[in-house]
Amino acid sequence: MPLRIYNTLTGKKEDFLPLREKQVGMYACGVTVYDLCHIGHARSAIVFDVIYRYLRYRGYDVTFVRNFTDIDDKIIKRANEEGVDYRAIAEKYIEEFNIDMGGLGLEKPSFEPKATDHISGMIDLISTLIEKGSAYPKDGDVFFSVGRFKDYGKLSGRNLEEMQAGARVEIDEKKEDPLDFALWKSSKPGEPFWKSPWGEGRPGWHIECSVMSQKYLGETFDIHGGGKDLIFPHHENEIAQSEAATGKPFARYWIHNGFVNINKEKMSKSLGNFLTIKEILKQWHPEVPRLFFLSHHYRSPVDYSEESLLEAKTGLDRFYSTLKAIKDEIEIIPSPLTGEGKGGGIHVLEEAQKTIHSFQTRFEEAMDDDFNTAQALGYLYDLQRNLNSLLDISKGHPTEAILTLLKQGLDHIRKIGGVFGLFTGEPSEYLVRQKKEGLKKFNLSEEEILQSIERRSQARKDKDWKKADEIRNDLFSKGIILEDTPSGTLWKIK
Repeated sequence: MPLRIYNTLTGKKEDFLPLREKQVGMYACGVTVYDLCHIGHARSAIVFDVIYRYLRYRGYDVTFVRNFTDIDDKIIKRANEEGVDYRAIAEKYIEEFNIDMGGLGLEKPSFEPKATDHISGMIDLISTLIEKGSAYPKDGDVFFSVGRFKDYGKLSGRNLEEMQAGARVEIDEKKEDPLDFALWKSSKPGEPFWKSPWGEGRPGWHIECSVMSQKYLGETFDIHGGGKDLIFPHHENEIAQSEAATGKPFARYWIHNGFVNINKEKMSKSLGNFLTIKEILKQWHPEVPRLFFLSHHYRSPVDYSEESLLEAKTGLDRFYSTLKAIKDEIEIIPSPLTGEGKGGGIHVLEEAQKTIHSFQTRFEEAMDDDFNTAQALGYLYDLQRNLNSLLDISKGHPTEAILTLLKQGLDHIRKIGGVFGLFTGEPSEYLVRQKKEGLKKFNLSEEEILQSIERRSQARKDKDWKKADEIRNDLFSKGIILEDTPSGTLWKIK
């Protein structure tokens, strides 16, 4: 089955056919570095990180470019507010971005260009557009003439005549048409500037990405992506100026991830529901938000809430528990006994064999269907259930057949974890850390819990069932769940 990608440009899924066999050029719009990154940035970054990883998993040599917009009105405004040079603001938030993305476990792209390092390329591209009649200078500014690009609106599906009739843009008397957009902006007093044929100024936002993507990937490349909010006007304008300049297709496949809502409301500082990545990572293990986002198709909107993150954490805890149990089991010398023949064990073994042997094919089918991580995770949960069933019949006495399946399952989980950026930690260390954090959260100590378990065990020996139940219920109210097993009473955090 070939990899199929939903192409925003055509509005349908298409077979992925890169320009060069087994090589992929991919560009994802980065951030404007004037503030800390928020949960919406995290989703987009994780989506393209996983696409990058999966393409390499499938054997492609991927050149992945993600830029920094380090000159912009917002950066200048923040610099003026803080009384520092714009470069200090840009450098500060590039560093914060790298800390956040490292915290989320993202892999570094092939290139991370900064806009200010490519000003000369932007001036060259703007000059080409003027020469071709697609742009015009006016009093130190340069504008792209939208009406002269016949395919304008092909990405967003917007009709040019309707846009012109209903244009709600700031009136600029320099423009020939309200929809025309700035390629170069003349500098205002006190603003940073670069010299150009049109006077001192700085580039517009859209021209930056056209120049940086083509610099590293060529005039035509395979994949361009970003959040849905970038479709119009940013990506629409990128296409217009790039194709007007080169006469060639710009990007062949356009990928856009869905929005993030907070408790069913649009994220907004005014609503007080604005969550930065730093705030999230203070509360959750970095793999929790990854698992949460990957549990939804990248094009779908997601609703971020404490409940949804707790659900993801519970799932992650269970995976790490399974991984630890498997590692413990495969260190045991296999038993000559055929324990799998007891209590329906043969059925469990056959079902596990079927699931494990078909897992990689099913995983790839899901991911080849427009990177359907939600479906792929469904298969991963199915694999986990079967591995837990094997552990149940093994119970510390694994046979060669069980050990073989457990090892194969472990290999699958590790391999897929590498694609998804999950299960990167040592299971024992992860579980100890989560237990400590849980105890801290509930203001309990392990000693207190063990003392309560000992008192409950004595009550059960004395057949004081009422007292035993009271102790269990008291621990449950404090977030501790007890599980009675043949080898004793175990406890875990709710």
